[in-house]
Amino acid sequence: MLEKMEILHVEKVIEEFETMTKDTENVQRETLKKILEENGSAEYLQNLGLNGRTDPQSFKACVPVVTHQDLDPYIQRIVDGASSPILTGKPITTISLSSGTTQGRPKFVPFNDELMETTLQIFRTSYAFRNREFPVKNGKALQFIYSSKQSRTKGGLFAGTATTNVFRNSQFKKAMKAMQSQCCSPDEVIFGPDFRQSLYCHILCGLIFREEIQLVSSTFAHSIVHAFRTLEQVWEELCVDIREGILTSRITFPSVRSAMAKLLKPNPELADLIRRKISGLSNWYGLIPELFPNVKYIYGIMTGSMEHYLKKLRHYAGDVPLISADYGSSEGWIGANINPNVPTESTTYAVLPNIGYFEFIPLKENVEEQVHDRGDANILSMEPKPVSLTEVKIGEEYEVIVTSFAGLYRYRLGDVVKVMGFHNSTPELKFICRRNLMLTVNIDKNTEKDLQQAVEEAAKLIAEEKQEVIDFSSHVDMWTDPGHYVIFWEISGEVSDEVLKECCNCLDRSFVDAGYVSSRKVNAIGPLELRILRRGTFQKVLDHYLGLGAAVSQFKTPRCVGPTNYKVLQILCDNVVKAYFSTAF
Repeated sequence: MLEKMEILHVEKVIEEFETMTKDTENVQRETLKKILEENGSAEYLQNLGLNGRTDPQSFKACVPVVTHQDLDPYIQRIVDGASSPILTGKPITTISLSSGTTQGRPKFVPFNDELMETTLQIFRTSYAFRNREFPVKNGKALQFIYSSKQSRTKGGLFAGTATTNVFRNSQFKKAMKAMQSQCCSPDEVIFGPDFRQSLYCHILCGLIFREEIQLVSSTFAHSIVHAFRTLEQVWEELCVDIREGILTSRITFPSVRSAMAKLLKPNPELADLIRRKISGLSNWYGLIPELFPNVKYIYGIMTGSMEHYLKKLRHYAGDVPLISADYGSSEGWIGANINPNVPTESTTYAVLPNIGYFEFIPLKENVEEQVHDRGDANILSMEPKPVSLTEVKIGEEYEVIVTSFAGLYRYRLGDVVKVMGFHNSTPELKFICRRNLMLTVNIDKNTEKDLQQAVEEAAKLIAEEKQEVIDFSSHVDMWTDPGHYVIFWEISGEVSDEVLKECCNCLDRSFVDAGYVSSRKVNAIGPLELRILRRGTFQKVLDHYLGLGAAVSQFKTPRCVGPTNYKVLQILCDNVVKAYFSTAF
């Protein structure tokens, strides 16, 4: 499809989406049939006794709901080079590594051509709706994208982060060209071996092509904020490069230097213009439209754990719209943002019914959490039965279960979503949080969303002092008796002890979960502790993950650091400069 066209036919994409979502139930049935027919020879499905049946009833009766832990032995055999069909009919040749920020270590996930095609379908769909509201002309995109190296597994498969596998796929560049969203940076920068050098060059390319930049994007909002924080530090050096037409000596890789040399010519007028633009800013407000006057919008995943960065991103963006990118994970895609006009915090994702088969576990307050040790059948049986894509109810929360074209069957994604409405007959989902990111000591249950809201509330107190929370994380300290919550903050400047003590109390009061409040009142949970970190601590956390092979474009700050993630916990604890205990209860 993409090879035949120069520019994507936006109205045709929207029309196909509308037709498909008016017939969601049948499309889901057909999608499941296609997945099971294509992969019927796989050992995993053969062992479950489907015997060629492809209807949803037989599928649900024979195939259990699983976690990554359940599939890990099968995936490991694929990674080690087993040639027989294990999870899929066709051999898997590429493995995706998840970001590893949730569990502290990356997970292996199968990646194949079918998954790449669903990726492009999501990209095309959201682009079509986005372009209808915010048309981009044939300009360039300032994309802060980074591709870590693909390595080889023991069995000879390519392994890389999900974003790396997408960026290195030959179809990706064709798709970006068709969507008039080509990156302004050369491939050598995107695939550069050092993320800091690539970041510097991305900014430099953006400035060289400043008049042509139509949009600014990255996988996550965090990367965009990080890029412009970096620009604050290095802009004078960038101006010298542009004035003289010679690249700074900080860029050391020959391939990157030679690619940049083709773009960089002496341009004192541009250097003077950038200096004037930046000097005229007040506290960097509106930096993006000032430097890139034709930018239509800023694009990246801005929901979930990325919401913390929105305030800073809006500061840089001025009046340029922020649009949240689509909803997916290393395991596959779920929905596209087809309402680009709504405020970022209200973003919903319309599920594409032909990219996988979807089920949803209803979340009720009185239902026991599923335990990871699956030996306790009594607790398991208390969990509600999953419902299909068309059976979900508006206003209810669910955990997502995915069956994909890449060998995952009834796989618990671990995400909690809320059904906000329907587009035709497909649900529109709001991402709420990761289900397993839970702060709990006693009978309390606080999610990533609860933590984020508490931090936002307490951060208002330091905003009055013209300071901000650069980033944050948390930990449950069970070494004390009773156990207590620890919140880590890295803040932008000096704040008095008095204000930080009040921040600590505010955090403690902001966890309104009934189990937490009642436990705090009787001291079954100890006083919350706020630990202030040295500037640059979360950069060290990022460096740690990059050292493990993570890609910066896929990085998410771990919001809850468990005891198994001891390296990150050690980085945080080693960089504490002040600590405060709550006196709120």
